[in-house]
Amino acid sequence: MLFDDRLATVLRLNATSLSGQRTQLRQLLDLLGSRRQALRRGEGVREQSLIAAAWLRMDALAEAIPAAERAAIIREPGWRFHSAELAHYLAEHEPEVAAAALGRAELSAQDWTALIPHLPIRARGFVRLRRDLPLDVAALLDRLGVHDRGLPAPTGTAPQQPTHPGSEPHEAASHAPPTASRPEPSRLRAVPTTSAMLQNPVAQADEVTSAPLGQASSPPDERGERVVTLASSRESSERSEISALVERIAQFRRERSDPAEDPDLSPRLPLGDAPEVPARQAQSFGFVADASGRIEWATHDLAPAVIGTRLLRETGPGMANGADNLVLARSFARRQPLVRAPFRMSGAAAISGDWLVDGTPRFTPEGHFAGYLGRFRRPQSLTAGQDARAAEESDRIRQLLHELRTPITAVQGYAEVIQQQLFGPTPHEYRALAAAIAADAAHILAGFGELDRLARLETGALAMMPGECDCAKLVRQIAGQLEPVLASRSAGFSLEPGGEASLLVAVDEDEVEALLWRVIATLAGSCAAAERIRITLVPVFDGPAAMAQIRCDLPTRLQSEADLFASEVRPNSSAISASLFGAGFALRLARAEARRAGGALEVDETGLTLRLPLITGLETNPKSVVSHSAA
Repeated sequence: MLFDDRLATVLRLNATSLSGQRTQLRQLLDLLGSRRQALRRGEGVREQSLIAAAWLRMDALAEAIPAAERAAIIREPGWRFHSAELAHYLAEHEPEVAAAALGRAELSAQDWTALIPHLPIRARGFVRLRRDLPLDVAALLDRLGVHDRGLPAPTGTAPQQPTHPGSEPHEAASHAPPTASRPEPSRLRAVPTTSAMLQNPVAQADEVTSAPLGQASSPPDERGERVVTLASSRESSERSEISALVERIAQFRRERSDPAEDPDLSPRLPLGDAPEVPARQAQSFGFVADASGRIEWATHDLAPAVIGTRLLRETGPGMANGADNLVLARSFARRQPLVRAPFRMSGAAAISGDWLVDGTPRFTPEGHFAGYLGRFRRPQSLTAGQDARAAEESDRIRQLLHELRTPITAVQGYAEVIQQQLFGPTPHEYRALAAAIAADAAHILAGFGELDRLARLETGALAMMPGECDCAKLVRQIAGQLEPVLASRSAGFSLEPGGEASLLVAVDEDEVEALLWRVIATLAGSCAAAERIRITLVPVFDGPAAMAQIRCDLPTRLQSEADLFASEVRPNSSAISASLFGAGFALRLARAEARRAGGALEVDETGLTLRLPLITGLETNPKSVVSHSAA
């Protein structure tokens, strides 16, 4: 490209929401990470000012976005960076951010050699975790004494304040705040890559490690003046660094042993007793039961606690309830397999609680019943596994949509260029074709947006915006917009009650309008000639919950569908289109939106019922919720 204004375009974005800040952070990481040498000598003053503004924006985003989310963004698959300056910048952040950045960096051996001596001591341990380092870089780490894994920063200690080039250590210490929750990201930390450093990196490493913590190496022309100061402070600096490292190791061990309780630092008498280890709740174990239902074998780690337990009991103390006992008794009597049979076990902390039993009946060679062979599993472990699989499937769908958006967006952009004649005069026939292509691309991108929204709603990654709106007014408005289209087929809507009835729901107006449009437009698109759809709006009070209920009759075309949410029925006319993927997908998306809003969308043989949480105010009388005008 002739003019690279990508960085200026990203900096012009005023990201106020958390999602916009995450997007801007990804863009800045991509642009700054693609520069192998930041602030190159060939760049102009404007380019240098843009880079300086980019680092300042990175500092602001680091304060707004939590460290765990920034680390997750850096670990996203398919992203690498080649900038030593960006690696140095991220290495001075929180431990999880530094570990993620140094694991993603793809630097040359020359860049690693120049960068490692200037990294914090904690970050050097993260570099040691890599297995693809060149031999000379590994030798440099050995020379610096980095042999083990890095330790996380201890809780409650003052973070190391990064010093800018040219500032003295005592000045940085005098201006540092007494306490801080996390280290402040440094600004414009340029990694020095002088020829002297590249020729003798080991000597540079000796000089950096001998200097006080946080102080950069001296320029070549100042070494003679500072050698006396460095020699006098070498012993005290090494002693303080070793003491700090020993204290960090001790605190790390104390926090790792039991972070929820205060550590017991009192000395123990030499009585030979081992420290108590808190028991963990078992999640699953295998078992073998005899013909009477008594467990006679179990996994070796839980065998002493469960052997002898009876699966069948006359009363209910060992079961979740009487119905569960009946299920197990019926399976035993009929010699049938056990499939997720509930069972409650009492005893040690590792085995107590609710279980699900899966088992297969065993028989002797003569055909006699010999018991069951199966497995106990915790109910929550199954739910967690299902949720994890659903989240993984949603992530795959979103990644696929991201890959599909890129070429379609490019096609749309080139079509708009042709249609608007940006590169010169274009025949009207080509302009018409380009306009149609741009419209189709926009329609496809809208469908991709619906897919992404459904994936996030079903996995709980997206919530409906709270607010207040009159859903009855929105129903009348949408029905009025669709009436002219349906009038050509002598079809339409019948609203009950009429007039100016109102139903206030506790959801944002834009969210409710999009939800109602999907439902009503789907029904209107499948409406046959001379068919009228009745829509009934009533409040429903069921105990403490109050719902706004919208009941719609199903068109004849949709009543014949076995599963309406999986239907691929297309509308009769292209003038009404609720979704690119058909009626079933539109209703499935509407159902997910209703559930996330605290309501529901249900379908029976003749109608569709939408419920949304109702705002009742101080009164719970239905007459105060549904009001009619005197006219």
